[in-house]
Amino acid sequence: SCWWALSEMDKKGLLYESTRVLPYCPRCETPIANAEIAMDNSYKDISDISAYVKFELVDEPGVYVLAWTTTPWTLPGNVALAVGSEIDYVLVEKDGARYFAAEALAAKIFKKGYAVVRNLKGSELVGKGYKPLFDYYAKQAPVNAERGWKIYGADFVTTTDGTGIVHIAPAFGDDDMKLARTEKLPEISHVTPTGVFKDEFSAEGSEERFAGVPVKPKGDHQSADILMIKYLAHQGALFAKEKITHSYPHCFRCETPLYYYAIPAWFIKIQDLKPRLQGLNATINWIPGHLKHGRFEKSMEGAPDWNISRNRFWATPLPIWKCSSCQAKEVIPSVEGLRKRSANRIKSYAVMRHGEAEHNVKHLVSCVVGNPHHLTEAGKEKARLTAEGLKGQGIDLIIASDFVRTRETAEIAARALGLPVESIVYDERLREVNFGKLNGKSFEEFHTYLDALPDKFSTPFAGGESYMDVRQRIGSFIYDIHDRYADRNPLLITHESLVWLLHSVSRGMSVEESLQEKGYLRSDFLLPGEMVRVDFAPLPHNRNYELDLHRPYIDEIKLACSCGGEMSRIVEVVDCWFESGSMPFAAEHYPFENEEKFKSRFPGQFVAEYIAQTRTWFYYMHAVSTILFDDKPFENVVTTGTVLAEDGEKMSKSKGNFPDPWILFNKFGVDAVRFYLLSSPIMKSEDLNFSEKGVGEIYRKIIMRLDNTHAFYAMYAGKERPSTIRSGNVLDRWITARLSETVAQVESAMDAYELDRALRPIDEFIDGLSNWYVRRSRDRFKSDDEADREMAISTLRAVLLDLAKVMAPFTPFVAEDMHRKLGGSEESVHLASWPKAESADQGILEAMAETRRVVSLGLEARAKAGIKVRQPLGRLSVKSAIAEAYHPLIALEVNVKEVIVDPSLVEDVLLDTVITDELRDEGIVRELARHIQEERKKRGYVPQDLVLVAVATDDLAGQRIVKDYGSELAKAVNAKSLSTAASLAEDGKFQVTVENIVFDIAMEK
Repeated sequence: SCWWALSEMDKKGLLYESTRVLPYCPRCETPIANAEIAMDNSYKDISDISAYVKFELVDEPGVYVLAWTTTPWTLPGNVALAVGSEIDYVLVEKDGARYFAAEALAAKIFKKGYAVVRNLKGSELVGKGYKPLFDYYAKQAPVNAERGWKIYGADFVTTTDGTGIVHIAPAFGDDDMKLARTEKLPEISHVTPTGVFKDEFSAEGSEERFAGVPVKPKGDHQSADILMIKYLAHQGALFAKEKITHSYPHCFRCETPLYYYAIPAWFIKIQDLKPRLQGLNATINWIPGHLKHGRFEKSMEGAPDWNISRNRFWATPLPIWKCSSCQAKEVIPSVEGLRKRSANRIKSYAVMRHGEAEHNVKHLVSCVVGNPHHLTEAGKEKARLTAEGLKGQGIDLIIASDFVRTRETAEIAARALGLPVESIVYDERLREVNFGKLNGKSFEEFHTYLDALPDKFSTPFAGGESYMDVRQRIGSFIYDIHDRYADRNPLLITHESLVWLLHSVSRGMSVEESLQEKGYLRSDFLLPGEMVRVDFAPLPHNRNYELDLHRPYIDEIKLACSCGGEMSRIVEVVDCWFESGSMPFAAEHYPFENEEKFKSRFPGQFVAEYIAQTRTWFYYMHAVSTILFDDKPFENVVTTGTVLAEDGEKMSKSKGNFPDPWILFNKFGVDAVRFYLLSSPIMKSEDLNFSEKGVGEIYRKIIMRLDNTHAFYAMYAGKERPSTIRSGNVLDRWITARLSETVAQVESAMDAYELDRALRPIDEFIDGLSNWYVRRSRDRFKSDDEADREMAISTLRAVLLDLAKVMAPFTPFVAEDMHRKLGGSEESVHLASWPKAESADQGILEAMAETRRVVSLGLEARAKAGIKVRQPLGRLSVKSAIAEAYHPLIALEVNVKEVIVDPSLVEDVLLDTVITDELRDEGIVRELARHIQEERKKRGYVPQDLVLVAVATDDLAGQRIVKDYGSELAKAVNAKSLSTAASLAEDGKFQVTVENIVFDIAMEK
């Protein structure tokens, strides 16, 4: 599919070859894409030596143009100097010499002890000639030498640092190369592709040898620069040197410092496509939205033509063949196209199986060349008829297996075609498969043995060959005779398995494809005496003659050029980003198959990756799709940030500054990690300092709270319940409305692909479900009112079932667990339909929100008064006109006897803090109930367990309280009975003190 894409781009005139200066790794000997060096870890701070270099003017001895470079090793490749035509320069005099430099930088360069001789614009320097620092290449009279070693104006010159004068070495800088092309400068290089000074290069007067020295090696990357500094100093060309620390690109594979290097490369024209790229981008929904006209659009605006070639060995080869004679190029779009354009023309071979022989009739294996299995009479007749049918087809040669049955078939065919019998060529490579010890056995024994082989294709038969062995020899045969008998038209006579394997070799089939074609060796490929045509042309193949389009096999394929010359494939391979960019159609093997499937899925609805892909994968997919289909590749893009260590550092295996994911999973579960990440700023392309504490918080707030809610339900569930309910209870109506509201909010966010926004309503809903609905419904689950109890239990089940469906895309395991525990009707929550977002009752939502606000204010008032929540109070007056249906909720939550609406209040709530004796007694009972409940938990009792409780106290007030409120206390702690006693035995007794009253309590199931 990538080959087809390149062919289509070539047809559009977008594919071209050019010498460009590209980031280059001398160790990998390959250019590195700008996208690749932009990846994390590719830029590192290194220390380098920069040099202020003196270039003496030709016509003004003692006057120098002062240039600054951070890459002294490139100086032998210098062919020009560049200035800014409108920049202000000065000629200064210092220590008897004169120097040109930018006025803005003069004080920094010369410090003190210098005098300004004159001021001038850069345009006045343009055209002046200077003496080459190294005259080795100048003496070689390179092309355009007369235009070299002069000063030119350039718009990329600045006065940010250096001298305001730039040294130009076209082979090692992109701007340098552009200037060289514009001004027709000589282009020379003193460095080999392996990153060392060329052996031919010499520096006259140098005490050091430059040849063979690495210019930017890994580790000691300053060695060549130090050598160059010494030479410049010795020649009097060094004005000054200084150490600098700067961010420098490194190879993302081997971490070798990169440098820019001029190499021939292949490009896709991008410049004319930019308006269309930007227009289609406007129709894409980006998450976050600022990337659309920000980072992504800017990456397109600044994108150069796309360098799609790489000088590597392992990758998809560029399908470009060039003629060595006329330099014409041809882009091959497919394997079939390669077959048709092979320099050795496609030849249709007539391939015949021997006629019926005696072993065929007896159903015996015959695989030894000397076996006396002759053709039957029927076999001879069939062979003759088949050969007769070949008359007039130009058969001029017979090549056959040397078995008895194939010899006899070949002789019959020769006589039928009028060919001399003695001209028949016998080739051992056409022999039957050597089945070893199975020779002479029945076909039934053969198949029993074959079925038992673990690998039917590659495992040799005992004492014989494997089918792979035979495939290799028939492959060797056909490639050999295709060249040897290129001008002949042979008839091939062989055995059934050989015909099958010859056909698979001619198509470059894999082992799996070959076995499928043969029905896993259970079917005949060709009946005795029959003939089939096999179309053959050389294909790139591995040693097993399977199609392999990689190097070195692809490089063996030559094509015939229209000029009569031979075309060879260029050596470069395809940039992996081109393959990644081809994903939308290549994944479906379009256009060779799955056309309807591809068209139904293109453009893709949704793609997600981290933010660096805006300049890489997203951009390249966009470019390829725009060129080929004039359409965007995707409709929605979710772009995430980067996960960093907790201190903000990049996570690194070498530093070990990250939590072990398996420990996290075992401790909190994968869904807690997933929810933490999906709900974090990372979903807005912001970086996230990963915090185990944050995962733990999600685990407690979401997973544990949900699990506890289900556990509460399970205590009272008892029987199977309906999954939909219609309750009149205000709490049930509220939680159902909140669920509908939550479903709608999640849907809205998901439709907009804002995943973090989709999770916020779930978090809020679980909080309301646990901290409000379940807390305020606890008494209903234990109520004697069966109808209300059943409604509460059924409502909670229905809500949890739908909540599991809503959470399934985000927390699949938790949702599945919940669904199964609740007995969902579908086999899996992931097979269930998304809950329908009913129109939420806004009135009840607003009323309950106001109710909870009033509760919060009431509790604040209690806290200010220093009164515990368990202490009942008489009254809470509220300013809001809250309906009476909500008053019991407020009363229970704030623990007051009544709620009164009083619009005349100045404050929102007024709490009556007077504690009567009766209220005090009720408070003591509640404290007693709390202590007994805690003791129940300590002893492992579940809520359904009935207990017997005895209470004893010496305090008269305590005795009165137990007597008056005993039945209420028993009900609160689920006691079958509660008795009073003067004293209790020590065994099992525990003591509670409330309001200075000491109670001795005994309890048993």
